[in-house]
Amino acid sequence: MAEIPDRTKGFLIAGLGVLFLSPDALLVKSTSVPPVVFLFWRGLLLALSFAVINSVRYRSHLLPAMRACGRRGLYCGVAFAGSTLGFVTGMKHTAAGNVLVILNTAPVIAAVLAWLVWRERLPLRTWILILVCIGGATLMAVGEMGKGQPLGLVMAGVAAFSLASNLAVARSRPQADMSLMLIFGALLICIVAACFGGAQWPGWHDFGRILLLCICFLPAASILIQTGPRYLPAAEVSLFLLLETVIGGFLVWLFLDEIPGPLAFAGGAIILAALAVNGFIEDWRQRRRASRSV
Repeated sequence: MAEIPDRTKGFLIAGLGVLFLSPDALLVKSTSVPPVVFLFWRGLLLALSFAVINSVRYRSHLLPAMRACGRRGLYCGVAFAGSTLGFVTGMKHTAAGNVLVILNTAPVIAAVLAWLVWRERLPLRTWILILVCIGGATLMAVGEMGKGQPLGLVMAGVAAFSLASNLAVARSRPQADMSLMLIFGALLICIVAACFGGAQWPGWHDFGRILLLCICFLPAASILIQTGPRYLPAAEVSLFLLLETVIGGFLVWLFLDEIPGPLAFAGGAIILAALAVNGFIEDWRQRRRASRSV
């Protein structure tokens, strides 16, 4: 059986990670706990989930594998915590549209960081795809844009930079499994939230939703997305996260009756079409290479 090319692996891993991530917005919006309480339980349960999953994956080799991630692995853990804290705090202090517009810059930030620090270049086709997807995602957010507190805008910027730099740094050491450092990142979220009074019982109704999110969906999503840069440039992995805006918005619409406007439908269609066209082109290139090698 022919080995799957690295780029194809990367597309499959990142795409599957986004599918697991998609219920995040739905389950977050269906809870009524304060953000700091939500963050405390999210961090604690994610840390436990990551520890169990990676203990099964690596058994007695877990600690050596974590040490192999080095200082860059520690940064990935801190950046994971920063992106989560920035996103939740940003959503609390400004309009969702503002946060989404700022987060949409993550693919560009990731591409620029990879070029400046590690001299990784992206083909023109990928830059065009990035700009088209950002345009579609921005279109989705325009209807929700509004004035918000400066803190919310700043924290959204922190989330975008943390996400982009996390993936860029993980890409710089593809031989190391940076997903192991998510244990450290999740613990950091829990500790920070506890310092701000988040260590409170949310009630069984909300706890059930948080538990479902942090035991089933987020661990798989986070590990898959963190693994993506081992096979794809960080900017391309970031692009898949824009797809979560489309799928997550559809789930919220389906279950919570939050009907998106025409601009949201148009923006989502642009993102889906751009990613589909890119996928067909990539598949055609892979087949062409395979036929030449025969």
